[in-house]
Amino acid sequence: MTTTPDFTKVMQDMMASFPVDASAMQNAFKTQAAMAEKMSKVALEAAEKSTEITAKWTKDTIAKMADMSKAKSEPTDYTKSATDFASAAAEMAAENMAAFAEVAKKVQMETVELMLAAGKDFSEDATAAVKKATVEVTTAAKKAAAAK
Repeated sequence: MTTTPDFTKVMQDMMASFPVDASAMQNAFKTQAAMAEKMSKVALEAAEKSTEITAKWTKDTIAKMADMSKAKSEPTDYTKSATDFASAAAEMAAENMAAFAEVAKKVQMETVELMLAAGKDFSEDATAAVKKATVEVTTAAKKAAAAK
């Protein structure tokens, strides 16, 4: 009564009764890793394109500022230069925001495509795993019933 029962053998027998398919886990991991790789590619391409847009926008703005900062002979030329700069800046902003929107749109479309493909893959993997598990559990139950 003072000794604690050893349930090691009981647990081993119980766990042996529940078949585990390690290949299903490996396949799920491979599928997830492949999807993560594709999602990373989409994100990195978007970051690269966004960086290019930002760099071009900055370069263009600096060029316009260089024109505006030149010495003028007439005071009205300063007003015209500032107005031209403001107009060009607004135009550049509209163009670059449209370019950013295109990048976002492309990312969204590619992400939806990946998610749909992944959902299909996961569904097929899950269906196959459930079918296999059902067969294995049924077989184990029949063996257990026959052993009694």
